[in-house]
Amino acid sequence: MYILGYDIGSSFIKASILESATGKLIASASAPEKEMDMISLQAGWAEQHPELWWENVKSATLQLHQKSGVDLRQVKAIGISYQMHGLVVVDKNQQVLRPSIIWCDSRAVETGDKAFEEIGEEKSLSHLLNSPGNFTASKLKWVKENEPELYKQIYKCMLPGDYIAMRLTGEITTTASGLSEGILWDYQSNSPAGLLLNYYGISPELLPTVKDTFSVQGQVTSQIATELGLQEGTPVSYRAGDQPNNAFSLNVLQPGELAATAGTSGVIYGITDQKNYDLKSRVNTFLHVNHTATAPRYGILLCVNGTGILNRWMKNLVMGENANGSAYAQMNNLAAQAPIGSQGLVTIPYGNGAERSLENKQLGSSIHGLDFNTHNKAHYLRSAQEGIVFALNLGLDVMRGLGVQPQKVRAGDANMFLSPLFSQAFATITGATVELYNTDGAQGAARGAGVGAGIYKQMPDAFVGLHTVRTVEPDVKASAAYQDAYQKWLSYLNKEMA
Repeated sequence: MYILGYDIGSSFIKASILESATGKLIASASAPEKEMDMISLQAGWAEQHPELWWENVKSATLQLHQKSGVDLRQVKAIGISYQMHGLVVVDKNQQVLRPSIIWCDSRAVETGDKAFEEIGEEKSLSHLLNSPGNFTASKLKWVKENEPELYKQIYKCMLPGDYIAMRLTGEITTTASGLSEGILWDYQSNSPAGLLLNYYGISPELLPTVKDTFSVQGQVTSQIATELGLQEGTPVSYRAGDQPNNAFSLNVLQPGELAATAGTSGVIYGITDQKNYDLKSRVNTFLHVNHTATAPRYGILLCVNGTGILNRWMKNLVMGENANGSAYAQMNNLAAQAPIGSQGLVTIPYGNGAERSLENKQLGSSIHGLDFNTHNKAHYLRSAQEGIVFALNLGLDVMRGLGVQPQKVRAGDANMFLSPLFSQAFATITGATVELYNTDGAQGAARGAGVGAGIYKQMPDAFVGLHTVRTVEPDVKASAAYQDAYQKWLSYLNKEMA
């Protein structure tokens, strides 16, 4: 028996098929070969065509069949992980009306800030646990104000994962966890956020039907089954944003547990059973995938937009735009040749839109302390990785203030955690042991689908076959050098912020 998971990223679509009884990964596939395009018509804007995601879902599924040799009609459940906060709008015929306004788009910052002020900060935080900020609800309000004729045609708004589920099943649904990430959930009434919808003048009828995260949310249609080689009626039985899903993938489900990822953006995600929020909304609180009324579980999320995207920019700059995937390993080896602190070269990594951890400021990225007689490629590459680690640690200070104590952090052995330098720097500067696991978002989505379809009778059963690949302990001897470098980084950041 097999379970299938999709991870709908902004760079790639990944698909993984697992044997449900053992949790063994049978095969994974990714599409396209190079990162998907983002459309940026103005500074701070970022859009993608949802149809592009779907075409690459089909491509990845075909590759998966070819790689695995598995008859995909034997797949018994499908799960979806997806890039968070994006807005997709469709008409009554389920036709997309405009490109998706995706997670790193900053156009709705002022819209959300105005709502926060006019609704009242205390009222917003008590109901929403967040500022409306630059999230999905505010993006929909932006469409209402700036594209009124298009807005009139909207039948439903949805998140990227909801769109893929719609393509698979023909049904438009979402989850409470999904609505919470769009700031469309009221934590007092435990229902869609009428407070914010009323303020924005948005009808609640535009929201999809709410399904449980772990449940049969729809079934693959006959047409799609034929296209993808699946069995008609296969349940789509799990759906979650990429960061709650990353935590689930790592079996991070209980209060005090933390997960991290360092893909296009860098995220630390901690679980609590308390309705905690940051007064400045530098971190955000959402419903975790296993939240229930009797066993509340909330995810406190720190996001640094300029993470893997900075590393990719460095790759293109230093290794060449046509460099293949092995270029990252070469970069890591080269970066390790420079000493801790990169001999005074400092990189501020905030160059991918408004940063929540900086109160939605669009600071931009910058490099400081360059000495033509000292610094070379190795310093540039190390400084970039250190800058990302320092930005994550700065945000982690906010989480510490909310009671999150990072003694142990789990992450997939992927993306920037593949860099020994990055992993060691992260462990040392945060003081946390880093456990790296043999999993990713697509595998986690497959496991979640197994829970939602009843293949796994109890939640712990879903993690069969999950194990650590390696563990990174803080380097006590290097701690002082990293702290010195961090303080220098902070001094440059404070000057930029002044």
